[in-house]
Amino acid sequence: MPLPAPAAAAVASAPLHRLACARQRLPSGSRFFLPSRALLNSAALVAPAPQPVHALRLPPTAARAASPDAATGARSPTSGGQMLVFVPPHPLIKHWVSVLRNEQTPCAIFKSAMAELGRLLIYEASRDWLPTITGEIETPIAVASVEFIDPREPVLVVPILRAGLALAEHASSILPATKTYHLGLLRDEETLQPSMYLNKLPDKIPEGARVLVVDPVLATDVKGGTIVAAIDLLIERGVTSKQIKVVSAIAAPPALQKLSNKFPGLHVYTGTIDSEVNEKGFIVPGLGDAGDRSFAT
Repeated sequence: MPLPAPAAAAVASAPLHRLACARQRLPSGSRFFLPSRALLNSAALVAPAPQPVHALRLPPTAARAASPDAATGARSPTSGGQMLVFVPPHPLIKHWVSVLRNEQTPCAIFKSAMAELGRLLIYEASRDWLPTITGEIETPIAVASVEFIDPREPVLVVPILRAGLALAEHASSILPATKTYHLGLLRDEETLQPSMYLNKLPDKIPEGARVLVVDPVLATDVKGGTIVAAIDLLIERGVTSKQIKVVSAIAAPPALQKLSNKFPGLHVYTGTIDSEVNEKGFIVPGLGDAGDRSFAT
């Protein structure tokens, strides 16, 4: 049955990502959006070589070694005052990045994939970073020495709206103690400069607090982009860059270099790094507009 004229006009004028979401149905019986059988049987897929590199320094510094972090006392790789960029080589991280890249991924699956990727990256970012307490408890059999995450020192999770909501969706299920503060930062499509429309940060952040900033796409260095604006707001409230870890789905060198120059000691955890940013501020090949694709807008 053909669409009525007003409906047809609305469809014709809709953004391409919305048309793709409207045309596709979710895979039945599975939350996982896997490659098609035709792709799996083609020569386009090959087994990649192992990638053992875990961290990239901008600029390079001495070899990694575990040492107490000056701000928090947690043990983490020594950065020598420089920023560290981590691209964990886990196959599940690569899988979810691939799902996000695929233009045929329906919006609901895209959002779910972003959340799953965030779960894995937050897990990696919290390694050797969380405060713990030790003691003894009674098991059904005997006394056991145990170690818990200290609930008195919650991690401050700061998702940058909108797309940061999807990437940070599972933060509270991974981290036993969290507080979430939302930041709404909008990038102007012409100037690429950020403007703030929501700020739920407290006026003062406790000394030594661990802060996780979640922004799916780190692309440009124009005015620092939304991620630099967010970190500036945190520093104004008493946080140092060594207390902050950034989690992103994808990053590009201009944004990483800007962060490295401005925030020594910062740690960035990202699913992948692409080398190019186009004139519109999008990473190439990238994954498109993470907010629009997550929320079908």
